[in-house]
Amino acid sequence: MLKNKNIILGVCGSIAAYKSAFLVRLLVKAGANVKVILTPDGANFITPLTLATLSKNPVYTQYFEEETGVWSNHVELGLWADFIIIAPISANTLAKLAAGICDNLLTAVYLSAKCPVYVAPAMDLDMWKHESTQNNIDKISSYGNIVISPGSGELASGLYGEGRMAEPEEIILFLDNAIKQSMPLYGKKVMVTAGPTYEAIDPVRFIGNHSSGKMGFALADELAKLGADVTLIAGPTAQKANSDLKRIDVVSAEEMFNACTSIFPQTDITVMCAAVADYRPKVIAGQKIKKQESELVLALEKTVDILASLGRDKKANQILVGFALETNDEENYAKGKLEKKNLDLVILNSLNDKGAGFKSDTNKITIFNKTLERTVFETKSKTEVAKDICAAILKIIK
Repeated sequence: MLKNKNIILGVCGSIAAYKSAFLVRLLVKAGANVKVILTPDGANFITPLTLATLSKNPVYTQYFEEETGVWSNHVELGLWADFIIIAPISANTLAKLAAGICDNLLTAVYLSAKCPVYVAPAMDLDMWKHESTQNNIDKISSYGNIVISPGSGELASGLYGEGRMAEPEEIILFLDNAIKQSMPLYGKKVMVTAGPTYEAIDPVRFIGNHSSGKMGFALADELAKLGADVTLIAGPTAQKANSDLKRIDVVSAEEMFNACTSIFPQTDITVMCAAVADYRPKVIAGQKIKKQESELVLALEKTVDILASLGRDKKANQILVGFALETNDEENYAKGKLEKKNLDLVILNSLNDKGAGFKSDTNKITIFNKTLERTVFETKSKTEVAKDICAAILKIIK
């Protein structure tokens, strides 16, 4: 969730500042771009060099850096950030934020920021429990700032109780959950199928197709980025998901059918992107078939129509999306699939369109909804196509 996010970490005067080094490391490891603002008191507890090395960015300590002659523009920093995290925040800085006092670079950036602000207090038990501190917590919360509550434990004074700054791992988890909860598909369970199926002829041969799985994986990644809890059912493919999701690998149409039907009842949204075989060999040879005769005749039988099966079982609150890859009379076939299989959306691919179809990094689609409204898109990367399909799904939800 934190990948490519711009994060300003404010570090104030507290013995807990040592934890900020671990927090920076975890943020960078998660893929975030981190800039640290260290208050004058904070510099008494941790060095700018440590934080600069870990963040891979210069550390900001004051408006004008005498060593470099560079002015730190607090407005630009505030607008750059997707999030501001002040960890640790001392009782002193907490009071400044509550009162709107602007006497250092961190408080100036805070007042200039338009992004969410998270604070992780760290102080002694009596300071944390003091009525003025609790009033300041309430006040900054009323401004929309988010407080990551301190934990209990042994404090620097020797007392035992509340006041310990949350652990860096807890802060990362808190941020991840907060970002997810702001996503449009947070709480939605989604199933995506991707790739081909292989139908065995004998132990070494199979009937398959040219699907690479790229489109399905792009969709799974994009749906996960929107906050969905995604289960990806993948046929044989070399593709790898970029997002944190559950993956189930299958080989045959029957295996995909079993996986889909077991998960489908619990899903809110299902996107059937896999190129499932329509036929399979009636008999699978137990041993490798030797090349003896001049001809080999295979008897084929239909596989289960997974999409039609799901469409029959679909509840009113479920969204079902299917794909139609066609070579002729494309729109009629796509609209027929939409109606016969009880879909909410059908995504039409035509192999007659340049840049569309299997293995390509691009695709060209037309989307039909339940009212047969038609939306045509230009050729785009499959990542961008996935965004267009997700936008169509969000439109149904809204």
